[in-house]
Amino acid sequence: MREPVDLRRRRILAAVQTRGAARVRDLAAELQVSVVTIRRDVEELTREGKLRRGHGVVRSTLPAQEVPGTPVADGDTVAVVVPERHSYLYETLHGARTALEEAGLRIALHIAPQVPGAERPQVERALAEGVRGVLLAPRWRTPAAEEADHEWLADLGVPTVLMERRPRKGSALHAMDSVCSDHWYGAHLAVQHLVGLGHRRIVFATRDDSPTARSLRAALGEVAEAHPLVEEWAWALSSPAAGEGGSTDLAALLRKLGATAAVLHGDVDALMLVQQLAENGVRVPQDCSVVAYDDVVAGLGTPRLTAVSPPKGEVGRVAAELLLRRLEGSGNGALPSVQRIELLPTLVVRDSTGEPHERV
Repeated sequence: MREPVDLRRRRILAAVQTRGAARVRDLAAELQVSVVTIRRDVEELTREGKLRRGHGVVRSTLPAQEVPGTPVADGDTVAVVVPERHSYLYETLHGARTALEEAGLRIALHIAPQVPGAERPQVERALAEGVRGVLLAPRWRTPAAEEADHEWLADLGVPTVLMERRPRKGSALHAMDSVCSDHWYGAHLAVQHLVGLGHRRIVFATRDDSPTARSLRAALGEVAEAHPLVEEWAWALSSPAAGEGGSTDLAALLRKLGATAAVLHGDVDALMLVQQLAENGVRVPQDCSVVAYDDVVAGLGTPRLTAVSPPKGEVGRVAAELLLRRLEGSGNGALPSVQRIELLPTLVVRDSTGEPHERV
């Protein structure tokens, strides 16, 4: 069902007012409509004197109290807790923000530092401030760190939804709502794309400092091992700072394996591999195809990187909707069933993959 025009325009006004200014492209992505549609809405809102247009940028002319939207009652706040320096989850945050603000809820954003157990004091602070619910993406660099959070998270006392985290089966958090990307399917997309181009020897490189990295490493190995056309594969760390073990000299590993393709988690490490290969006289994609995993900045490289793109904004939106349903249920005594939702990534084919011509 299409969103009513007046509701979409109220969302545009609310988004622009919150930031002071917004790019037309960003608004189109957040509202999941075309740039042309946003431009038409902006033109109408400009004629009404509610917006000012610039070159690809929209600014609000309204004072904060005039922005249309649902009034927010005192205490109608949701805490969103994400790790520091994690651009992937910031996109998830934007998806959650849209759904929550449409429902008339304020967001209290808390950034967890890069130290073990950093999320707990952030959540406790939010609870002391009276938040009604929590959207949370713990860093969980190791299984032990995840285990250490189980007990206190299970006893929060307010509706909570995990984003991009899937608690271990049978754990204290198994019965907590969660929304995450299906990283096995993302691994499948990457391998299937490369094999379809004719690649038979592939190097996989993942970080080793997050649940996503651990899940993706296991999935890539499983998919490659089961694929009848993959002759040989190897795993390495994609960053020297990503953890212990594994090789970080990917160019050397590609040569040793005779590999013609690589899949890297995440985008920055993939972009750095392309640079490293160029310094060693290896061309991408002529000599080696490269697939990035995350698709946050993969399209900005030279060449633009083919990438597996998890539904980052959608994960946040669905998580927020889950939380809203649970908040509504807690108010009328009809609690919904716990849900563990997985959303499928997509593959964005760009310039860094092609048929193999010669082996590294």
